[in-house]
Amino acid sequence: MVRAYIEIKVESGKEKDVRNELRKIPEVKLADIITGDIDIIVVVEAETYNDIANIILEKIRRIPGIVRTETHIAFE
Repeated sequence: MVRAYIEIKVESGKEKDVRNELRKIPEVKLADIITGDIDIIVVVEAETYNDIANIILEKIRRIPGIVRTETHIAFE
């Protein structure tokens, strides 16, 4: 199992809408609005690194309101 932590910057006022859409993605294990320069932190789990990439490109980045993402892959 591969885990990634994704920091997401969203358009002002879209935080709750984006978070709610993220929580609909089965591979998203956590999606919380946070304080600081980043608006939302997400934990994604999948079988492979390639699966993580596909989830980010095909599901997460397509959500309206997302401005930028930064992904951190966890190593065991």
